[in-house]
Amino acid sequence: MSLYQHILLTVDFTEHGNDVASKAYGLAKTCQAELSIVHVLDNIPMPDTSYGTVISLTEDSDNELLETEKAKFNEIADRLGVALANRWLIWGVPKQEIVQVAEKIKANLIVVGSHGRHGLALVLGSTANAVLHHARCDVLAVRLQDE
Repeated sequence: MSLYQHILLTVDFTEHGNDVASKAYGLAKTCQAELSIVHVLDNIPMPDTSYGTVISLTEDSDNELLETEKAKFNEIADRLGVALANRWLIWGVPKQEIVQVAEKIKANLIVVGSHGRHGLALVLGSTANAVLHHARCDVLAVRLQDE
C-alpha cells in the first residue's frame, strides 16, 4: 500500500503556485496517488447560483471575474492532468472549505503553500496554519520564498 492514496492540492494563483503544484504532482506520481485540486474563491462577490457554493466548471456564467478564475483554475488542473471530478472550485473561507473538501474526498494528504510568516501575521494565522490545525489528515506545507 502506498504512503498516500489521495492528495488534495490547494492552489491560489500566486507566482509561487507552480512550485507547490509541481511538488504535489511529483508526490502523487511517486505514491501512485489520486490527485485532486481545490481553489477557494474569497476575493470576488458571490452571485446568486442554483448550485450553492461549489462552482460548476462546465457551465458558463456572465460573471467575468468568475470566468477568469475558472480559466486559471482549469489551466492548472489540465496541466496536471487532474480529472474533472477531482476539481473543486468553491466560494467560502479557504481554511474551512479546504478541510471540508479533504474530508469529503477522503484525502489523506493536503498540500498547501506557506510563507512561514512571523510576528503579527503568525498571530493572526494563515490558511496553511489553519488547515494544519484543523485537518484530519497529513498536511504538507511547501515553503514559499518571499521576494
